[in-house]
Amino acid sequence: MQASVSPMPDDVQALKAALAAATLRADQIEVALLDAQARQSDDQALIAHLKLQIEKLKHQLFGSKSERSQRLLDQLELQLEELEAAASQDEAVAQIGARKVADAPGFERRRPSRQPFPEHLPRERRVIAAPCACPACGGTRLSRIGEDVTETLEVIPRQWKVIQTVREKVACRDCEKISQPPAPFHVVARGWAGPGLLAMMLFEKYGQHQPLNRQVERYGREGVPLSLSTLADHVGAAAAVLEPLHHRLAAHVMDAERLHGDDTTVPVLARGKTATGRIWTYVRDDRPFGGPAPPAALFYYSPNRAGEHPRQHLADWPGILQADAHGGYARLYEVGRQPAPITEAGCWSHARRAFFVLADIESSARRRADGKKPVPISPLAREIVQRMDRLFEIERAINGQSSQDRLTARQERSAPMVDELEALILKHRPGLSRHDDLAKAMDYMLKRWPVFTRFLQDGRVCLTNNAAERALRGIALGRKAWLFAGSDRGGQRAAFMYSLIVTAKLNDVDPQAWLADILARIADHPSHQLDELLPWNWAAQHQIRKSA
Repeated sequence: MQASVSPMPDDVQALKAALAAATLRADQIEVALLDAQARQSDDQALIAHLKLQIEKLKHQLFGSKSERSQRLLDQLELQLEELEAAASQDEAVAQIGARKVADAPGFERRRPSRQPFPEHLPRERRVIAAPCACPACGGTRLSRIGEDVTETLEVIPRQWKVIQTVREKVACRDCEKISQPPAPFHVVARGWAGPGLLAMMLFEKYGQHQPLNRQVERYGREGVPLSLSTLADHVGAAAAVLEPLHHRLAAHVMDAERLHGDDTTVPVLARGKTATGRIWTYVRDDRPFGGPAPPAALFYYSPNRAGEHPRQHLADWPGILQADAHGGYARLYEVGRQPAPITEAGCWSHARRAFFVLADIESSARRRADGKKPVPISPLAREIVQRMDRLFEIERAINGQSSQDRLTARQERSAPMVDELEALILKHRPGLSRHDDLAKAMDYMLKRWPVFTRFLQDGRVCLTNNAAERALRGIALGRKAWLFAGSDRGGQRAAFMYSLIVTAKLNDVDPQAWLADILARIADHPSHQLDELLPWNWAAQHQIRKSA
């Protein structure tokens, strides 16, 4: 039995009205879904907040001062931090979506009443003058009837102050219309944190690996008591505001002809245990072959290392990918891949490490001195490492030259060395057991020899994947500081912020100064000119403003 379908009207106006009604219903459904998601996130954050309060009270009354109990409180605080940030981000998205539907109120979270700022903080009054003429009728007979004061907590390095933005309110004696300048923009609705303070919180959390609970402790010692949930609230809202800029950054990275790819582990707080997630990075850096495009890094989070994740990240991208031999990339290189197969380029640093371990005399001597079993030194491994090092010397000499000049130098100088290295490996490999560490290192290269020699065919290819490893270095160094991500959602937010901060660093831009300026300007910045706020464009404009 076929379902009956209502006939469509033939009148153009009727069709337009039907389309408008359908669009309105779709917008209403979208607003309802965003509202429900925001409410769910808010409920989860409230539950986590109450759990933390209960555990703190139990700890005060009955708990010991053991490290285990303190770590439990730290875990609960981190979980609350991530849920508060997620709830605030969902609230901001729901309010943005509510603007599509007339009279849609938009979801607003339940927040405790804010306490006044400490009296000892200095106040700086910035008065927004009232208009000289009535905006409603043009009359000039205005009388001052009062003012509204909006207090914004701002920070100057090692100095706190409260900025009082005074909006004068006037009434027109001719038409009795009351007028007042608009309130200043805040990332969080009715928020109080200035862009400088927000930038500092974001950079210290994601750039300096200082969790919000440690920031709260430090701010308290400086005489400014702030709650963890309040800071997390602002972090989530800031992520929602910066999302359009992140989209432009991702588009720039995915416009590259060649990318560096890599991933690293991220501990993630899970129910009753700590799971292991992954942070993936894709770095665009055309500087080695003289490309004019500025460098940038894009990060993604995934709960595991399955191959589906890089396939999703690079679904529409064709180009050259420099990465390790992780099997998850394999399907990207298949001939039938759409829109086109990705060209694989190997990393000689990865290959060199296995040989270097077998040729490191100093490391073996240290192990022997410490009473550990020394690693046998292989003269053949040492010779292979020395041959590779000569290839690296050539690369350092041609770094920054055009791709054609690099290719010419490689074909003249590097190609004969690579052929000799291959002949050396092929000569000695049959005499080694397949279980031998040196044989495994040789097989790693021989099985992928066309991939490792790709740099001899294309001047854009680098000899190593070090650009991606450098981008991940901060995460690897910071893991011991922040211990773990609070959730998968927190891992995604961390990858989001790493993209912005690492890209700023790649362009020699102070991430905190850049974020502070962007957060202050992005609300009034035209959406079609967002590229002006990307770090490399921002730096050029900032230099012009400083010179003026």
